[in-house]
Amino acid sequence: MELRQLRYFVAVFSQRSISRAAEQLLISQPALTRQIRLLEHECGTPLFERLPKGTFPTPAGVALHKHALTMLALAGSARDVARQAGPVRQPVALGLAPGLPFEWVDRLLVAVGAQAPLAELELTDGDTTSQLRMVREGRLDIGLVHQEPSQDLVGGRVRKEFFGLACRPGLPAIGGETDCRLADVHDQRVLIHSREQFPLGHDRLLATSHELGVAPAWRIATFNEHARACADSTSSVAVMLTEASARRLLPDWHWKQLVDPAMALETWLVRQPVTRGIVENVADIILETFQ
Repeated sequence: MELRQLRYFVAVFSQRSISRAAEQLLISQPALTRQIRLLEHECGTPLFERLPKGTFPTPAGVALHKHALTMLALAGSARDVARQAGPVRQPVALGLAPGLPFEWVDRLLVAVGAQAPLAELELTDGDTTSQLRMVREGRLDIGLVHQEPSQDLVGGRVRKEFFGLACRPGLPAIGGETDCRLADVHDQRVLIHSREQFPLGHDRLLATSHELGVAPAWRIATFNEHARACADSTSSVAVMLTEASARRLLPDWHWKQLVDPAMALETWLVRQPVTRGIVENVADIILETFQ
């Protein structure tokens, strides 16, 4: 049974005439009659009665008519369904390091959306250690981490911002108006991130303070959103953060850039050397946008 035969059948059913249906279909009457007879043969029963007043459906023809309309409607919509579906979007798992400014992430999303519309980003928050592990295990396609990739991964630097101290209000001023030195917080309680969150920076900070002979009373915690609570629980006079994080987490604390020593928080894109084409495309877009 062909869709063409069902269309012919429906035309005869509605016109109640072989000749009028043939005119509507723009085919010859004998050709239409032949197709209707083939359809009746396949169904194993007459579908029409040929009477002097016209061609009228049998009970079998009436039953087939409803089914034929459904079949033709489905066939007509099949093209639209395929056309509307379009290309299949591909998931790309992207890790976001804590502390990335909202506006920076928004810019990334806009760039990827405009240049790789088939990429469906699946975002995950994660510290550097967790993201690197997930990238190596294949559970994360791209990581944005605070550590330069080792030789088994590829990527590039996409962001650099400097650390400073967010100073608790109501206490004697630390350092100058806009900057401060590590020596300015000698023997004072300063809250810093745990090593797991910022491995190289954490080690460098402790090593540099030792070289300078400066000994702040470091208070170490793993925190992303609760800097104030961690600072209060440790009675810290200052929190080491980037300016963007300080504005978001401690808006009423005075942030001053650390200049002696100056310390930068670098964000790196990392991925596996061999990966899917869509992942390479997204990674290249991010690198081109921010390098």
